[in-house]
Amino acid sequence: MSKIPVGVLGATGMVGQMYTSLLADHPWFEARYAAASPRSAGKTYAQAVEGRWHINRSAVSAAGWGEGVGGLIVEDANDVSKAIAAHKAGRCAFVFSALEMGKDEIRALEEAYAAAGIPVVSNASAHRWTADVPMLIAEVNPHHADLIPLQRKNRGWDKGFIAVKPNCSIQSYTTPLWALMQKGYGVKRLLVTTLQAVSGAGYPGVSSWDIIDNIVPYIGGEEEKSEQEPLKIFGEINGGGVLVNAAEPKISAHCNRVPVRDGHIACVSMEFGVKKPSIDEVKKIWSEFRALPQEAQLPSAPERPVIVREEADRPQPRKDRDADKAMAVTVGRIRPCPVFDIRFVGLSHNTVRGAAGGGILNAELLKHKGYL
Repeated sequence: MSKIPVGVLGATGMVGQMYTSLLADHPWFEARYAAASPRSAGKTYAQAVEGRWHINRSAVSAAGWGEGVGGLIVEDANDVSKAIAAHKAGRCAFVFSALEMGKDEIRALEEAYAAAGIPVVSNASAHRWTADVPMLIAEVNPHHADLIPLQRKNRGWDKGFIAVKPNCSIQSYTTPLWALMQKGYGVKRLLVTTLQAVSGAGYPGVSSWDIIDNIVPYIGGEEEKSEQEPLKIFGEINGGGVLVNAAEPKISAHCNRVPVRDGHIACVSMEFGVKKPSIDEVKKIWSEFRALPQEAQLPSAPERPVIVREEADRPQPRKDRDADKAMAVTVGRIRPCPVFDIRFVGLSHNTVRGAAGGGILNAELLKHKGYL
């Protein structure tokens, strides 16, 4: 199978670099177009990231990106006409958006690409709460991709659309919750404390003076995202094709920045409704959970979406963040809660599962469903 040529918007930033790195050996997609800020435009990709390449993956070339990517001329992401030309020339079937600018600017720019007939698979937050834009975790709500025909109809778009992934902070607990909900265990209330890695702040991110020997108990906007985004993901599409957000669980989140390079942890306490699972049943459900990405054998999908660890001191970022292609959620410390019912610790790799890897898996899902 010939690979689908794709573009990366914001290709020189940390998430954009992870996209080009993960795409280096992807069996379906190949990075053939790169766009970034005006200061990078006109340079080769290798020149644009020289001295500020942050991704270290042994699975790809010594340079860190795929063959031919280093020689790509970086375009100005604000100039949609260049992407249209690449699209017509067969060098950019769709784009991954890792744009780093104001939300209003990202919102307008992603819409401009989609209006031009170029599908946008976005990592950015600008369209997460746009009513007709699906916010996807591939194992949880793949059916939300079916909002795309409504989105196109609402906007008069032909082939373009926008699909987004959620915030990295919710990856460590949303899939485990969904696995329980699928078995009929309704979660009423959730108390979440996140310990979030510094890479989640991008580059240069948090000053070393602020984070070394320290914990910062505030990340702007993160608690709101952690409390609200799962409700859209758990929502259902009604008979009119409109997504209705879920009413539960009620979530209270505390989000903290900690001196860890990669890997977000969530310490979670859950309260169930009338039907309550046992500890052993929770472990069994999580260990056996599989969903559409596993059934369809999508290339980036982990074989085990949720990995259960029995050790008293796991999961740990350094030991567990790369589990199953860095795309699995690792859970441990599953035990009774004296206030709610059950508590656990969840871990996910924030720049792979929570960012570029999650975006690529979403694109694989959209291709599987016929939208790409």
